[in-house]
Amino acid sequence: MKRSAAEILREYGPFPGVDHVHGVTFDGQHVWFASGDKLNAFDPASRKTVRSIDVAAHAGTAFDGQHLFQLVEDRIQKIDPKTGIVLATIPAPGGGGDSGLAWAEGTLWVGQYRDRKIHQIDPQTGAILRTIESNRFVTGVTWIDGELWHGTWEGDESDLRRVDPRTGEVLERLEMPPGVSVSGLESDGGDRFFCGGASSGKVRAVRRPRRGSAAGSGSETPVDPTSK
Repeated sequence: MKRSAAEILREYGPFPGVDHVHGVTFDGQHVWFASGDKLNAFDPASRKTVRSIDVAAHAGTAFDGQHLFQLVEDRIQKIDPKTGIVLATIPAPGGGGDSGLAWAEGTLWVGQYRDRKIHQIDPQTGAILRTIESNRFVTGVTWIDGELWHGTWEGDESDLRRVDPRTGEVLERLEMPPGVSVSGLESDGGDRFFCGGASSGKVRAVRRPRRGSAAGSGSETPVDPTSK
């Protein structure tokens, strides 16, 4: 397993009226984050907040290219980002113990915090398609170029972990500085991760390790994230 210190590229926030950052996602232009009673979007170039939606937003957040998905207690809500309307609701696999949320190739991936698991679920029904075990509390979850990453947070320690999507084996760790928590995780599709900063009220950009030209182009995918 490869271990290295996380390289924090930039900090965003704290944001007005936000005292806690939960889930984080990226729509290709703006970073969205959950702050309890709102979903907020900011421009990572200007750092300015550009949008807020009044909706319960207690944990993980995901974007499928068209809709936002938001964990709320024991359910996942599908939201139209243009109107803020909740279009559909499915049960969350952890029944309220869920944390991170990601979208990958047609399915949702849900972290279970204290149960140390990641579930792949059907976005229409909430049915569990696959479960991956972790050995640490799971916060945010993201896929990038066929790699599955998740955040951890226990006590005063957090890191970002690349894991084997078949076995859950930890392949790589990026260790955050002491006291810097990771409450949500999303890739920008390139060389950055966006990490929710929990009670700091911040979002941090962390450099994603380089892979070489083949992996960086997405031409090599170790596993199909939709496979059961």
